Amino acid sequence: MAVVIPNNRPDADQVLKDIVDYVLHYKVESETALKTAFYCFLDTMGCGFEALTYPACTKLLGPIVPGTVVPQGAKVPGTAYQLDPVQAAFNIGSMIRWLDFNDTWLAAEWGHPSDNLGGILATADWFSRTRVSRGEAALKGEDLLEAMVKAHEIQGVLALENSFNKVGLDHVLLVKIASTAVVGKMIGLTYDELINAVSLAFVDGQALRTYRHAPNTGSRKSWAAGDATSRAVRLALIAQTGEMGYPSVLTAPIWGFYDVSFKGKPFTFQRAYGSYVMENVLFKISFPAEFHAQTAVEAAMQLHYKLQEIGKAAEDIALVSVRTHEAAIRIIDKKGPLHNPADRDHCLQYMIAIPLLFGRLTAEDYEDHIAQHLEIDVLRDKMVCHEDPSFTVDYHDPDKRAIANGLTITLQDGTVLPEVVVHYPMGHPRRREEGIPKLIEKYQRNLKRIFSEKQQAQLLQKTLDYDTFVNLDVPYLVDLMVK
Repeated sequence: MAVVIPNNRPDADQVLKDIVDYVLHYKVESETALKTAFYCFLDTMGCGFEALTYPACTKLLGPIVPGTVVPQGAKVPGTAYQLDPVQAAFNIGSMIRWLDFNDTWLAAEWGHPSDNLGGILATADWFSRTRVSRGEAALKGEDLLEAMVKAHEIQGVLALENSFNKVGLDHVLLVKIASTAVVGKMIGLTYDELINAVSLAFVDGQALRTYRHAPNTGSRKSWAAGDATSRAVRLALIAQTGEMGYPSVLTAPIWGFYDVSFKGKPFTFQRAYGSYVMENVLFKISFPAEFHAQTAVEAAMQLHYKLQEIGKAAEDIALVSVRTHEAAIRIIDKKGPLHNPADRDHCLQYMIAIPLLFGRLTAEDYEDHIAQHLEIDVLRDKMVCHEDPSFTVDYHDPDKRAIANGLTITLQDGTVLPEVVVHYPMGHPRRREEGIPKLIEKYQRNLKRIFSEKQQAQLLQKTLDYDTFVNLDVPYLVDLMVK
């Protein structure tokens, strides 16, 4: 017997209302969250600047139609482009994410909340330049930080209990949702318009994880978040025209998101929206490595120096036993050939082999000219990964959020070196005091990659002090960063 679905227009799903109520009415008062957002902004932009040294990234940047310049449009930091906010969001978002070196959030779903800065910065810059042309005030640095806190929170809280990867959907879905909400608020959408915008983001087509996994791992994973955050800007602008939304986009029987894409299960929530995610976000400070491997790389670096200390080298290794957590096994435990940099930076064994061999791991180490060294694959073949259930428990524990890895090396002569275990990487909240100075060094290093000494000095003067930063007009801030 056919199911008859009533055609009474329903009230908006509670998930939509909670997001919109939070974005419109919550006041971010946490000094920890706002100052963490400040460091997050610096680190995220620095990651984008480093990406500009890679032609594989820069070939995707610029206007859709070459030569297009948009008066009062958003400028793309590190370039001379001035674009509409949708395309600018794609440019900035792709730069940010290209090298897998920006911040991370790990829970039932993982992701990189600073991906949202593509849409936030592009919209804030375009919106401000337009306002200034009418004699109105520009948005300021403090507006960027508040938007970042809220985008982090929406993406991160949705990720705490809801695994999109287990139904085959990529985490950039959450970038689209979070960016749509905060960008919509930024451009002045009403409550009903913002409900419509967020519903449009859920009803939109969602990316598969195909490009993140064998045998199809590829470079789309480096621009997927740029695509998502730019799509969010587009949807917010569509909603601003008065275009209708879809109030039961999640709960509608048969045709709603839950039934179509989430195996009929509703979202569950561990906590209400606040500022928890930004306060606890993970920075990638030491290594451009998929975050589940960060502590493994740190352990491998320690073992590299231990081998040197005892007069041994990588060729003396018979076995590397890797004790890790379930998410790492599922995502980055990879055997067989690795076909491109995107494949390599999602292979746990590769990310361990490089520091064991060379005492480093940089973005350059994923490129073909490094990967051609035969000893890398020889060492990869000597690695065995297994899950430690206690590591998995600590990974999901909201009071710990550990990302533990332990490495044990057995040498050809039978000697077993003591296991090196690292539970929390440098960018973890438990290592903030140690990590922030290193984050600033990373930012300064990335500025040197593309800016003159004079421009570096101007940027450091205006951006390293929190109290100065929050009072900068957004167009002035962006102008400091363009070529």
